[in-house]
Amino acid sequence: MKDLVREYWNKEPCGTCANDVVGDKLAWFSDIANKRRSKEPFISRYAEPWRWNKKNILEVGCGVGSDLVMFAYCGANINAVDLSEKSVELAKSNLSLRNLVGDIRVADVEKLPYKDNYFDFIYSWGVLHHTPNTQKAINEIYRVLKPGGEICIMLYNRRSLVSLQMYLFFGLLRFRPFATLNDLYSKYHESPGTKVYTPKEIEIMFSEFSNINIFNQITCYDMRCGRDTYFPFFVSEFLIPQGWGFFNIIKGIK
Repeated sequence: MKDLVREYWNKEPCGTCANDVVGDKLAWFSDIANKRRSKEPFISRYAEPWRWNKKNILEVGCGVGSDLVMFAYCGANINAVDLSEKSVELAKSNLSLRNLVGDIRVADVEKLPYKDNYFDFIYSWGVLHHTPNTQKAINEIYRVLKPGGEICIMLYNRRSLVSLQMYLFFGLLRFRPFATLNDLYSKYHESPGTKVYTPKEIEIMFSEFSNINIFNQITCYDMRCGRDTYFPFFVSEFLIPQGWGFFNIIKGIK
């Protein structure tokens, strides 16, 4: 399964499928970042990159480095890993074109190549639900985080409007009314084996951490009205019940 996950993200590093800029490589990276911010404008509110100036941070699953650049501009000592060789290659190029530096490695989150108690902050946005053993990945993050260090991690929410979409289109409309959400996500959403979690499951998975807070975030993906068409965000205030957003953001302390 891990080889299939690597293969998927090597073929389509996060954000690259929607990019239509040609020629200028820096403009290409900027277009990916701008589209990411337009769809997920709340990222910096949770990540708080300004807090990590001169601190050792680790991004787990950096993709092409769009968020990594954000931390670097705020003065953090940046480190990153990704299972995808192509993603690491692109992330290094993204930083180099901006004259930014950082340690970016091909590595498995279930076996991080760092010593115990090293990082001040660990960030991972929509990544850990793709690795086969998510609990082992969380345990590794705990191991390399300093006592008093903080995390900001996003995992997909099982009880969301995206899940309802998944069930309607890949369950009911394909005459599979008894298909489970875990099965549907594993087969049809991003890389093979993708998982989704309830807040209660997340509380158990992160039980070693203290001061755990789980924030549910409604996303444009919950408000999809076509393949690449979405209702405006203000509509969510009237249509979507609290807690039905696709993103669960976990913040806590070791």
